[in-house]
Amino acid sequence: MAESISPAPAAFRAEVWKYFGFHKGASGDIDRNLVVLQTLYGKEIQLALPEQQAKRDPSQLTLAQVQTQKLPATSTRATKITQSVVYFICKDMRPYSVVENEGFRSMVQTLEPRYVIPSRQYITDIAVPNLYKEVKTNVLECLGLAEKVGLTCDAWTSRATESYVTITVHHITDEWKLESCVLQTRAMYDSHTGENIAALLKEAVAEWQLDTKDPVLVTDNAANMHVAAELAGMSHIRCFAHSLNLASQKALKVPAVDRLLGRIRRVTAFFRRSTIASHQLKQKQDLLKLPKHKLITDVVTRWNSSYDMVDRFLEQQPAICAALLSTEVRRSEKDIFTLTEADITC
Repeated sequence: MAESISPAPAAFRAEVWKYFGFHKGASGDIDRNLVVLQTLYGKEIQLALPEQQAKRDPSQLTLAQVQTQKLPATSTRATKITQSVVYFICKDMRPYSVVENEGFRSMVQTLEPRYVIPSRQYITDIAVPNLYKEVKTNVLECLGLAEKVGLTCDAWTSRATESYVTITVHHITDEWKLESCVLQTRAMYDSHTGENIAALLKEAVAEWQLDTKDPVLVTDNAANMHVAAELAGMSHIRCFAHSLNLASQKALKVPAVDRLLGRIRRVTAFFRRSTIASHQLKQKQDLLKLPKHKLITDVVTRWNSSYDMVDRFLEQQPAICAALLSTEVRRSEKDIFTLTEADITC
């Protein structure tokens, strides 16, 4: 009897299967409908299993069908995933086209194979506008509880040379926490005159129901912003940080200071445009055991960037001198000869 019994296949990994086997048929194939308990008091007991091709309800889905069936777009899980995708796009400021990217689609399908990613058109025309309405309602409720609000307004130009005006509201909650919300960033194709900006401010105040909050406007020291505040009938406060920057920039124009900063800028600009010099700087940093920090170039709109530039230059000065005097840099970079010894040593 034992000779006609075959052990359970290796795919049956449960520990219990070492006590069971299957009868072999006449052709030598095992009969999986008849399980044999191989050892029980030296006897063998046969257990008949239901036929594998048992009839089932046609409406009942198989396991394979359940795993591959797509989620209806209106199902709770699909709705939550779509909301999460839209939140990701808005919070991280991603383009709507991200839903068409191969890597993003692969990631979502791995996380939930049954989820059908909505089209870019759906995200643009329906999902994002719905989220905007929801967030706007919440912001309006929050602003309704505020006694006073402050507005900041800034006109700026994008890299694509398109003009925008951004308006942000600030208020203090009952728990004495500062809350800030960007109300709008609107394209402004007209000239940035005080009259045009004032009209934009009035529209924003009316749209966000801030008429009764006596808003105070904080802007830079530009003349058009001062005119806009007067025409909009708002109290105007000039930005302290901007005023401080204007005063500091005048101090940085003192001839002796200006010459020093100009020398440092020439050095930092040289390392920024020369890949060979930049590579040599990193090698000298390793050799001298200096922090691997990049050089900084100041910008006119931030006075403290000049301080950061000088501070970083002094930190890296030994590595800078070693790199500029290296043979590799002097052979390959003709621009090095435009830097004088005074520029290097400052």
